[in-house]
Amino acid sequence: MVKTYAEALQFIHGRDRFKKKPTLDRMRQFMARLGDPQHELTMVHVAGTNGKGSTVAFLRDLFMASGDTVGTFTSPFITRFNERISHDGEPISDDELVALVNQIQPIVAQLDDELAEEGPTEFEIDTALMFCYFAAHPVDIVVVEVGLGGLYDSTNIITPLVSVITTIGMDHMRILGDTIPKIATQKAGIIKPRVPVVCGRLPEDALAVMDQTAAANVTTVAALGRDFRVKNEPEAQWGERFAYEFGPEHWEQLQVGLLGQYQIDNAATALTAFTLAQRLRGLTVTTAEVRQGLKGTRWPGRFERVSEQPLIAIDGAHNEPAMVEMATLLRRHFAQNDVYIVLAILADKQYQKMVATLLEVPNVHLILTQFQGPGQRAAATPDELEGAVNQSDRVTMAPDWPTALRTALGTMSAEDLLLLTGSLYFISEVRHYFKDDEK
Repeated sequence: MVKTYAEALQFIHGRDRFKKKPTLDRMRQFMARLGDPQHELTMVHVAGTNGKGSTVAFLRDLFMASGDTVGTFTSPFITRFNERISHDGEPISDDELVALVNQIQPIVAQLDDELAEEGPTEFEIDTALMFCYFAAHPVDIVVVEVGLGGLYDSTNIITPLVSVITTIGMDHMRILGDTIPKIATQKAGIIKPRVPVVCGRLPEDALAVMDQTAAANVTTVAALGRDFRVKNEPEAQWGERFAYEFGPEHWEQLQVGLLGQYQIDNAATALTAFTLAQRLRGLTVTTAEVRQGLKGTRWPGRFERVSEQPLIAIDGAHNEPAMVEMATLLRRHFAQNDVYIVLAILADKQYQKMVATLLEVPNVHLILTQFQGPGQRAAATPDELEGAVNQSDRVTMAPDWPTALRTALGTMSAEDLLLLTGSLYFISEVRHYFKDDEK
């Protein structure tokens, strides 16, 4: 039995992260012994390479604007573990987390004894905590983010109202496969019989996998750029503005407070999933709800402005597809400014490509550094990052990120942008620093 919050976290984080053989059997056994609380929940399921977190946030705020109470399950957390399980945007309390861990711990011990490869993994436990929490604290709808992949993800024992696949790109290739169709097949594993599917802006070969999987499951796919459309309407303020069209639904000048073309895509994907979910629930979608829900959405660590003077932003662009989007954002919004980027990346990412992509933006100056990687995952060292760079006078090195931050602030002018990016784990560390300063 755990008595404190620290002991609860120690129990959760002390579990294996992966097993050799991917399977949902262990998760199904686990939940059956807990009374299958997931069967009591109405859910939307969100998978994808990038954009999952922002899409979940848009969905949460759209449902809340319509008067629903909303649960969310997201990963990783930015500041505290509790963020992963939230009710109307408020994280689960420490006391509730301790009580839930004590509820599931005996079942975990049973499975550890009975199963040859031992019992549930860390993420399976996270998922079980979430299902049990929302079964005991009912909400109108739960928006569930996939942890990794889809097909064998521990969340994939649910039958949601709508399944969402935000993007498909090259990431986690050792686990999910080394081609876009292979990765798409893993993500398409969340598609269920007669459950409609909403897809963001996918490559053609990835969308073909979704269409084929949906056809086999006798359901439909609504895809961005084909079945629903957006048109960017330039916005002078911090944020984006766009027009949206999906069948009879058509809205002009929708605004989001998050920056980047990809956030328009995420908002439109969320809006389409929200519209389909409301139709299935026999509810109407109003213009006021849509405008309010999208405009109010915030999501920590996604091109989040942490200082206005000087202008400093943080972003967890943690893989090559995200860096491509980042480069597009910088060209569009900050072409007139010098951009100083403090970059720290996990060693198991495609850091050579990530560095090269940022250096294609002519006004970017890179300061390569490192941070304390999570658990067993190491951060790429400055030397490793430097080895990814052809000689450039726009690249410097720093032994740690506080030193990099001081270097950038001592070099940049009042009109420039400072961006810290490269890993969500890095951004979590940095965000603590800036947010603690505000208190």
